[in-house]
Amino acid sequence: MDLRDIEIFLTLAEVLHFGRTAERLHVSQARVSQAIRNQERQLGGLLFERTSRHVRLTALGAQLRDDLSAGYEAILDGLAKARESASGVVGTLRLGVMGNDGSVFIALIENFRRRHTGCEIEIREIHFSDVFGELRRGEVDAVVAWRPVREPDLTEGPSVFTVGRVLALWEGHPLGERESISLEDLPEHVHVDPGDLPEHWIGAMLPARTPSGRKIPRVGPRPKTFHEVLTLVSARQCVTPAGAQAAFYGGFPGVVFVPIHDAPPLHWALIWRTANETPLVRAFAEVCRDAGPVGLAADGVLAE
Repeated sequence: MDLRDIEIFLTLAEVLHFGRTAERLHVSQARVSQAIRNQERQLGGLLFERTSRHVRLTALGAQLRDDLSAGYEAILDGLAKARESASGVVGTLRLGVMGNDGSVFIALIENFRRRHTGCEIEIREIHFSDVFGELRRGEVDAVVAWRPVREPDLTEGPSVFTVGRVLALWEGHPLGERESISLEDLPEHVHVDPGDLPEHWIGAMLPARTPSGRKIPRVGPRPKTFHEVLTLVSARQCVTPAGAQAAFYGGFPGVVFVPIHDAPPLHWALIWRTANETPLVRAFAEVCRDAGPVGLAADGVLAE
């Protein structure tokens, strides 16, 4: 009994219909019937009871199904791993993610694991203050960060997820009573100091000016992690824009999040060092590209 015949038998044992088995496996119904007859002849007994209305497994058929199922899956897994080894898609992808952002695209990670059974993804936390540092030091293989990224040594890959923006405020702040706010509200408040982060990158999150041209101050505390940001907000030392996923996972005592209704959506993309584009990185980029970006609503809830 060859592998294709085993597949035909196991599929028929599941659906109990010759026509549907043929459709699922993209073969003719005659091919299915021939395979089952050959198997029964080789084994010396009936595997299925057939009538004009029903197909049922015999006791012999049920025993064979149970005995073959686990071994068949093991063979398929072995073949898949061999193909991945031949293509170089093996091992663990070290993925740098800010905060709990990985929870937003967990379905993409699971898709990758199902598609590449010999591979794994290891999530490592990175911080906005040194967003590309671990990537350049070779401590991670790729990172997920908001666009745009215009660094000459880095490749900006496909979008992983897209979100609106919220403003992180302390409880009791006057803006916290609103259903949403505008970018035009930002100049009146103290924000964080981004230090020497690239303007094209930090400006996508905290623009230098409002749509009407008013300057948004960037003189304030200089935190290095998002948890430090939230602590400063809770202590009433600053307010700050953040991706809407902060409202999804970033609950923090004394901090509230209000949507910014006129801020354009931000796209978080897969970023890697151009000189270190490995088969693993390409494989995860393909999964992200095929699925399209995960979307979050303005309040940070995963979109349907």
